[in-house]
Amino acid sequence: MLILCASIVIPFSAVKAADPAKGKQIFQQNCASCHNVHKKLTGPALAGVEGRWSDKKLLHQWIRNSASVLASGDKYANNLFNEYNKTAMTAFPALTDEEIDDILAYVKVEEAKPVGGAKPEAGTATAGAKEEGSDNSLLFGIITLILAVVALILMQINSNLNKLAGDKEGQPTPEPIPFYKNKAYIALAILVLFMVGGYFTIQGAIGLGRQKDYMPEQPIFYSHKVHAGINQINCLYCHAGAEKSKHAMIPSENICMNCHKAIKEYTGPELFTAEGKKVDGTAEIAKLYDYVGWDADKGKYTKPGRPIEWTKIHNLPDHVYFNHSQHVVAGKQQCQTCHGNITEMDEVHQFTDLSMGWCINCHRTTKVQFADNNYYSIFEKLHQDIKDKKIDSVTVEMVGGTECQKCHY
Repeated sequence: MLILCASIVIPFSAVKAADPAKGKQIFQQNCASCHNVHKKLTGPALAGVEGRWSDKKLLHQWIRNSASVLASGDKYANNLFNEYNKTAMTAFPALTDEEIDDILAYVKVEEAKPVGGAKPEAGTATAGAKEEGSDNSLLFGIITLILAVVALILMQINSNLNKLAGDKEGQPTPEPIPFYKNKAYIALAILVLFMVGGYFTIQGAIGLGRQKDYMPEQPIFYSHKVHAGINQINCLYCHAGAEKSKHAMIPSENICMNCHKAIKEYTGPELFTAEGKKVDGTAEIAKLYDYVGWDADKGKYTKPGRPIEWTKIHNLPDHVYFNHSQHVVAGKQQCQTCHGNITEMDEVHQFTDLSMGWCINCHRTTKVQFADNNYYSIFEKLHQDIKDKKIDSVTVEMVGGTECQKCHY
């Protein structure tokens, strides 16, 4: 009987349960720029993804290297590839089976939540529960205010009762000191004001220089959704410096004209500004011609050109060092990691606050492509630890990614 019990318990204990919390972190770091659980973005909605694949191992292989699954001739994979205009999915060879299972567990948790804020049916375990991440600060503030008023009322009642009791027993009761002259109340009010003022001062100081969601109006309406999304122009065609230098580089006008010497009219989907104003794409191309001095009818440059004064969106403080090539080439990071789902943006905005905390958290959780990457060949001890199976992966933090001088020198 003991052997039988052991034979049943051991296999189950050896299987590590997937962790949705870890899956959420990995999903947000690697997948959120192209996928949503319920909505179709650059890639398909992930709700029910396991049921759409015939084999879970094949799904794991697809996530690590979609090209190998396509090469195998799998029908579903190739249909999916064709459905999304033959856009190759980003490969994630560093993800382990456990990490992929964590992601799938997170997808299942999100899949079970109501879509669009719909209320769960009465009697269910989630009825009346707040959605994850909801902010109850206002509710707590109202409750605190109510309790403070009740406390003041009770204190006044207690004072009146003491006065009545004293009057009944013939003991003179001194007149109470008005609250605005009471030193204890004044000290308490000053302390509260100091704490509230200090809190807002600190929050304001922390936010100095941050411009999350900053979306300035540009001299020409340039849609990344049309260029990088619909027309599939590689980011590096315009931002060639991203692989080679510290700066990604704003493309010069002649790069635009490589295409727009031939493309004179806009024939894509309707364009709108963030305020909902319709944009004439052909008129925006005419603005480009005016800047560069191009005569579309004559097919030649007829006047001197002038630079387009683009407004920079993503700004870092002068004391911060950031190198695009280090992240793109050595770190193998996609543009979407920092810039968001750029292929869906008509007008580009700053996706995250780019704060030090955001960068540090990324360095703590992001796993570098350690194998077959000459940039990390000098870390012999870490390579040996992987061979000895002391560690299964290497994060940016482990190679000095959280040291002060990495970004401030």
